[in-house]
Amino acid sequence: MANNIKEQIKADLDLAKETGQLRIERIREIVKNAVLQVGSELKFELQEGSKDFRILVREAVSTVIENLQERGGEIKEEVTASIEGALEAVNSKRHENIAKTQAEVKQLQAKLDDEEDKIQQEVDGILAEIKETNTETSSHVKNAIDSAINTIQNSEEAGLLKKRYAQLQAQLAIVRANLAARYGGRGEEVNNYLEDAKKWYSQARPNAEIIVGNVKDKHLQLDDKLGEAGSLIARRERQIKQVLKELLMSATSLFKDKESVENEKETVHK
Repeated sequence: MANNIKEQIKADLDLAKETGQLRIERIREIVKNAVLQVGSELKFELQEGSKDFRILVREAVSTVIENLQERGGEIKEEVTASIEGALEAVNSKRHENIAKTQAEVKQLQAKLDDEEDKIQQEVDGILAEIKETNTETSSHVKNAIDSAINTIQNSEEAGLLKKRYAQLQAQLAIVRANLAARYGGRGEEVNNYLEDAKKWYSQARPNAEIIVGNVKDKHLQLDDKLGEAGSLIARRERQIKQVLKELLMSATSLFKDKESVENEKETVHK
């Protein structure tokens, strides 16, 4: 088993050297493919705590070190890439299951959103009917009814709860993108989480009139980071982890500032 993976990785590394393609991303792919292929040939099962796969990972990483340390100099990035490639191979099945589950969650969320929309439409219809059927009442009663209906339709508490929910969902999506990128998730998986973050973030954005000063700057910063992360994933560049980390920090900071703005608005209204 050890010889199989050592020979394959060494051959692929030598070929990459000869063709001038021994880059960080290539090392990651070499190790990932070797672990997957050898594991498949030996019919190992991708299961938690698998001793066989642990051995494969250990041998894969040590082979990269043995073949690159002769060059001298710093090889930290190469070793990191080899570990990432091995982990991605071992966890590939799990990430497929995560992606499948995430798709099911999206379907359920869409169904939930649809049901909530139907509730809102029904409430709006009932309120409109109440308003229409009381046109013949005295102006005093009519004003009371109109005021009650406006209070129900324009509940600031309900709007604030929806915003907070969207904020939390956006942050959670960014956290999931960070975890997926850190623990061997595929580019598509990371990108799906970023798309979720964009969707929830758009729902959490405050009205233009309350975006001021520092909050406005941080909105622009978060927009830029979301765009940059998407571009890096498409190009499979290594700094994606750093950008995702910065994105999470930006989102956390932004939503704290937004909460302060909203609290100030509530105080003014009171």
